[in-house]
This record gives sequence, C-alpha cells and structure tokens, in this order.
Amino acid sequence: MNMEHERNNLEMGENVNFVTQDETLMLVDSGEEDWYCLHDITLNGQMLEYNGQGTSILDVGLAQAKQPLNTTSHYFEIEIVDPGENCFIAIGLTEKDYPKNRLPGWDRGSIAYHADDGKVFIGCGVGEKFGPKCYKGDTMGCGISFPVPLNQRTHNLSFEESSREQEARNERASQDVKINGSDFVEVFFTKNGTMVGVRRVTLPCGGFLPSIGMLSFHEKVKVNLKPLTG
Repeated sequence: MNMEHERNNLEMGENVNFVTQDETLMLVDSGEEDWYCLHDITLNGQMLEYNGQGTSILDVGLAQAKQPLNTTSHYFEIEIVDPGENCFIAIGLTEKDYPKNRLPGWDRGSIAYHADDGKVFIGCGVGEKFGPKCYKGDTMGCGISFPVPLNQRTHNLSFEESSREQEARNERASQDVKINGSDFVEVFFTKNGTMVGVRRVTLPCGGFLPSIGMLSFHEKVKVNLKPLTG
C-alpha cells in the first residue's frame, strides 16, 4: 500500500489500524517469558500488581521467576511503586514447587524480607527482627553470595562492604559449603542499595527462584531481575 492510497483511506474514514514502534516493542517485550509462576498477580512489562481478593492470609499473590539465581545472575531488586493498603510485600527466594498461596519465607524452602514489618522469614510463619520497614519509593534487593574460587576472589566491593568483610565472606563460603551433605549459601538483602543483613540457608535442589509476594489491594512493584548486568 503506497502513502497516497493510505492517506485516501484515512480521508474516506476507512478503518486502518496502525501499530507504532513503541507499541510493537511493548507487545514483544511483555516479560512473561521470564516468569515461572504469576498467581493473582498481573504483569505489565516490569510492573507486578496484586489482583487477588486480599481478604485473608490465603489470598497471597505470588510471582516466581523462571530461572534460579546463579553465579552469573545472583541478585534482583524491586521498587515499591504503590504500597497498597498494608504494604504486605515480600522479596525473597523460593524453591520451584513452593505453595502459591503463601508469602515467600512462610513455608519450608524459602526465605524473604518483608516490607511491612522489616522482618526476615526463613521457612516458617514467625519472622525475626532483621531490618527497617520499607515504604513507597524504596528499593528492596535480594541476592546470594555463592562460594568464590580462590583464583576468582576480588576486592571490588558491592553495597559498601569493607574488604575485610568481603574476604571473611569468601573464606566462610569456600571453607565449608557442604554440611551433612547439604549445600549452604548466604542470602543477603538490601534496602536502597545498602546491605540490611545476611542469613545462611540450605540451597534446595533446583536452586532458589527470585520471588515476590503481595497480599493487599493496589500493591504494585517494579522488578528488575538482572540489575547488575548493565
């Protein structure tokens, strides 16, 4: 179809549908291929929004990424765009077959940092005092410190960690990564780029999937699964 014919169609009121370049990109880059599970959560590009009932603790919205964290992609972040009614937002890691109606951290095979109370939950419904609460505009991060081989150790630091702390972390990870036949890793959490804390947990078979949980109306977060890859 040439431009003159196209112009004539518009003047004659014919229905001609055009898709702009931006719309084409949005259609192609929906982000759905990055996710293993989206339960009671709506995905719009990088935005995750809770769309559950929000009436009981069984109305959890759960998003699990398709690929587990690994030595190449070991960290992810969310920005709280809308805290909703209660900011029942959790960032953490879950095993692949984690229950869809449970916030990350509440059940076995998971660990999570919860925005509403600043607690860390490790495989049970009772949390530990851990860090600050998080609000609208805050960025919460979660990652794994995998064992670092001797010939790959570095003093290039992330999250304002001192060289002595990083060296000690490397030593602990490389000295004893197996206890009673189980793999252990150190999971860390951040708030606005600053380290909040670290917990040592068992790595499940199949690895840990980046996971986000929500539980109250209008909660919305922007997620970045690979913020350190540029």
